[in-house]
Amino acid sequence: MTDPKSIFAINTYSYTLDYSAAETIRHLGGQGYPGFELMMYTGHFWPGEVDEAAKRDIRSAVSSTGTRLVSFNMPNIDLNIAGASPEVRAYSLGLLSNFIRLAGELEVPAIVIGPGKANPLFSPGHALLLGHFHKALDTLAPIAKQAGVRLLVENMPFAFLPDADSLMKALDDYGNPDVGIIYDVANGHFIGEDPCEGLRKVSKRLGLVHFSDTGRKVYRHDTIGLGDVPFAAFPPVLKEIGYAELPVLEVISRNADTDTLDSATRLAAVGYGQA
Repeated sequence: MTDPKSIFAINTYSYTLDYSAAETIRHLGGQGYPGFELMMYTGHFWPGEVDEAAKRDIRSAVSSTGTRLVSFNMPNIDLNIAGASPEVRAYSLGLLSNFIRLAGELEVPAIVIGPGKANPLFSPGHALLLGHFHKALDTLAPIAKQAGVRLLVENMPFAFLPDADSLMKALDDYGNPDVGIIYDVANGHFIGEDPCEGLRKVSKRLGLVHFSDTGRKVYRHDTIGLGDVPFAAFPPVLKEIGYAELPVLEVISRNADTDTLDSATRLAAVGYGQA
């Protein structure tokens, strides 16, 4: 049987408060996980705090553990490229630009971004939000191309483009084939979307997939088995659409080592990692 730990890249969200990124890579790489999605988080891995010594430490951690970095991510609740005020949009774009350049320096192939959020009580029109999103891509896409990093836009329940259809339409209307999608199955399930159909709809732009569990009443990124996401349905779909990258476990837990391994084991048992 394939070692469940060998199947998944691990998102480092659960380790942001207690470990640096390099410490997390050594900690989890030593357990047998092959790849990582690093969270951009102050005290863990933040551009303003990452000097040349910290970059060398990251490279050393990756090399010594025989692992790789698959993507960068950040708590997108803190950023808003479709925000109402130009100052918020400019600040968000400035941070994202720095994240992208840092990804390029560390040869990280992709970075996850959110399409932006609307005020849930009194939302601007869709056209205005879409214009902000497309204008943000006008800024970020050239920086990403120069850095050798692919932008991956995520389906997020709190974003103004929460589902596969709206996200694909927004990107197809924009027209840049270099901009991809990271599909989060828990996010899709939470909003009532069938994640199998979501994966099929975004397949031509699909770069990565996030896995965690949730129900539909309370939004979570839980250990597999604590929610009702239908995980056994996904391996045939991933095979059907030709997905070949490491799937990313984004389990957010205060007991991360145990819950991440339990999640990987449960997913392996229903077909993940099988040829």
